[in-house]
Amino acid sequence: MLQWERGTVTGERPSWRGVARLEVELEADGDVVSALAYTELTGAPGRGERVLVNTNALRRGLGTGGDALLVARLDVLPGTEAPSGHMVKARYTPMQTMVDAIDDPDGEHYEVIREAHDVDGMPVVVADLHSSLPAIVAGIRAERHGARIAYVHTDGAALPAVYSRTTARLRETGLLTSVISAGQSFGGDLEAVTVHSALLGAKHVVDADVAVVIQGPGNLGTGTGWGFSGIEAAESVHAAAALGGAPVATLRVSNADPRDRHRGLSHHSATTYGQAALAPVRLPVLSRNDSRYSPFHASVREQVKTSIVEPARARGTEHLLTEVDAKGLRDALEDIPVRLSTMGRSLGEDPEAFRYAALAGRCAATLAARR
Repeated sequence: MLQWERGTVTGERPSWRGVARLEVELEADGDVVSALAYTELTGAPGRGERVLVNTNALRRGLGTGGDALLVARLDVLPGTEAPSGHMVKARYTPMQTMVDAIDDPDGEHYEVIREAHDVDGMPVVVADLHSSLPAIVAGIRAERHGARIAYVHTDGAALPAVYSRTTARLRETGLLTSVISAGQSFGGDLEAVTVHSALLGAKHVVDADVAVVIQGPGNLGTGTGWGFSGIEAAESVHAAAALGGAPVATLRVSNADPRDRHRGLSHHSATTYGQAALAPVRLPVLSRNDSRYSPFHASVREQVKTSIVEPARARGTEHLLTEVDAKGLRDALEDIPVRLSTMGRSLGEDPEAFRYAALAGRCAATLAARR
């Protein structure tokens, strides 16, 4: 069900590349709300313009999607130059948009992608939560400061890659070399039709040392065993493996989540890597020689063995439990120039959630250094 409302732009709020954040006074009740306009789709409305906004997420108080979204400018048709190719993202929706994709025959990178067959052992970090991204980047940079990192934004959650302020800031500060939007997602520095071609672009167009593949903000969960959008991380493992990459799993771990199914090792990680992933992946855990190793980490390690490694082995898939030292990672996490938050919890409130993501990053950077 759609909930569209008319309003008038009354002001601007802090914006970022690809997103105009506006104050909009709604006609129905006079409320002034925050609304996001994706400038690639609508252009940037000015003060006093009449607009149509989608208030579904706003009216339901959703944490990640708690803004109205601009659907149209009622008195202005945005004029944008159509790309040369024929690739469409958000296909067959009213907001479908034309993009120049790296695998489009009319694109400048087409010959490179057409001739590329593998990623030559490039480490590929996969995760289910977008909030893991800055911690993964921190872990990579702590081990290899000058690493070139490509982020592949998949279409499991937010379709516009520009929706993420975290990604925008990491890109702005040079901590990410490139953002590639894959599948139905759009708005990255580069566009790709599939995760596979995005990974080829990361290696052969961006010249990345490490690729990170995660859905955008807005993971959808249902409390059921298989009904969560982050399970697509298993398909990212398959793509990396099929292309000769080195998949590294980000384990979803928490010592603060109030829900039993996400305390310690999350059931999402157990399902994704223990049941859905059909290709081997490295599973970074805290080294037993690390001074921070505690009964909590011993419990997580045991959970990983019994709910991921052993079930996968029974199906013929040999995952690799990989010990990683956390020395210096807390400082790296504190130094990252974005706010660390997962499910509303900060680094101080849920340090293990970010520590395990950083371990995955360090693991990948170590593999990259060996190549």
